[in-house]
Amino acid sequence: MGGRRRDAVFVLAVVAIGSAIAIVDAFTVVHDVRELGRPLPLWEPLVWEFTSVAVLVALTPAVQALTRRAMPLRAPWRLVVPAHLAAALVFSLIHVIGMGLLRWAVYAAVGETYAPFGPLREFLYEFRKDLLVYAAFVAIYTLWTRLTSDPPRVRDAASVLEVRDGARRVFVPLSEVLYVEAAGNYVELHRTREAILHRASLGDLARELASAGFVRIHRSRLVRRDAVARVDSKPSGDFTVRLTDGRELAGSRRFRWPLLEP
Repeated sequence: MGGRRRDAVFVLAVVAIGSAIAIVDAFTVVHDVRELGRPLPLWEPLVWEFTSVAVLVALTPAVQALTRRAMPLRAPWRLVVPAHLAAALVFSLIHVIGMGLLRWAVYAAVGETYAPFGPLREFLYEFRKDLLVYAAFVAIYTLWTRLTSDPPRVRDAASVLEVRDGARRVFVPLSEVLYVEAAGNYVELHRTREAILHRASLGDLARELASAGFVRIHRSRLVRRDAVARVDSKPSGDFTVRLTDGRELAGSRRFRWPLLEP
């Protein structure tokens, strides 16, 4: 399954599951309040629940994007944990403020009043719930990505990559590939001779070619470890990789550890 389609299906699942939970919660609230002898019109808890769902759905693509950049089990935990904790705090703030403003707008439309920033008074309570929701989003999206990725077919992962070009198949010896670079929905395999395009995501290819000695040095670039002749560090922590054929590639400090580890 392609990356965009995979993400779209995930968002639709969030919409469906969130809507189902919202309806059940709304009826539960009405029932509980009536048990206390205080009738409550159904539209109010429906507004409360669905405004929350609407903001969560709107935030889902941002959570997906961050999770792809700091994927648990793939990136170092020292980077993953702080990134996601900071993101969870921002996620909760936007959720609480957004649903308050939406509720205010709906209430105003029907001639009622609602304090738009009222939910902020209960932010610690809301944050505890949002932290669980955020963690669930990241965990489920990570699992969903692993289960639905369409990895490139590797025939003898240590030696040959199968590249499809319409009805034609090309078997590229990995010993010829010096580095791999993202190119939109494709990756570009840079060889000792001409480059060749292959329809795959860089993330999927990084996992598939890890056993063949390819490591990520940049968010859009992989390099074959034994094609590296020299690594020059910069004061910023970024670095430059010089290949055996003399070409130079820029590396990001975020991806320094996979190249330099033994």
